[in-house]
Amino acid sequence: MGYAATARIRSADPPMEKHGYFYYDREDWWNHILTIPAPRIVVIEDLDERPGLGAFVGAVHAQILHALGCVALVTNGSVRDIQEIRPTGFQLFASNVAVSHAYAHVFDFGGKVRVGGLDIASGDLIQGDLHGVQTIPLEIADKVPAAAREIVQTTKTADGFVPLG
Repeated sequence: MGYAATARIRSADPPMEKHGYFYYDREDWWNHILTIPAPRIVVIEDLDERPGLGAFVGAVHAQILHALGCVALVTNGSVRDIQEIRPTGFQLFASNVAVSHAYAHVFDFGGKVRVGGLDIASGDLIQGDLHGVQTIPLEIADKVPAAAREIVQTTKTADGFVPLG
């Protein structure tokens, strides 16, 4: 669970502006990430005709994002270096795995993005688990823990299991 720091990328074509296609010259994006309350979840919309051609986040970028207080990445694109990222605890929610970064570059950040049919704005509260990702309206966020506790307490069986279905 965390607050969204949004960005949009492309990876099929080289960037048209002065910024390179890696992470080493995007301090503007890093500084924006730090304006979002912790914990942070980076949400990246890949706008290529075929999202996921290149993976923007691999082992190195996951470490940078982790150091910036990010706990996860959500993208309609791809990721790479999963085995190297797993021990860090940094969570990945992606549509694809790619072996290359191609020309992956951030060209825009801080605005609304659409990932997996879900519209997400910077600062939105996001919850994810092995089933997917959802947003939680900030106006009800403080009520969610009590509601979840009540559901668990009222659905537990005598042996402590929560029945499915």
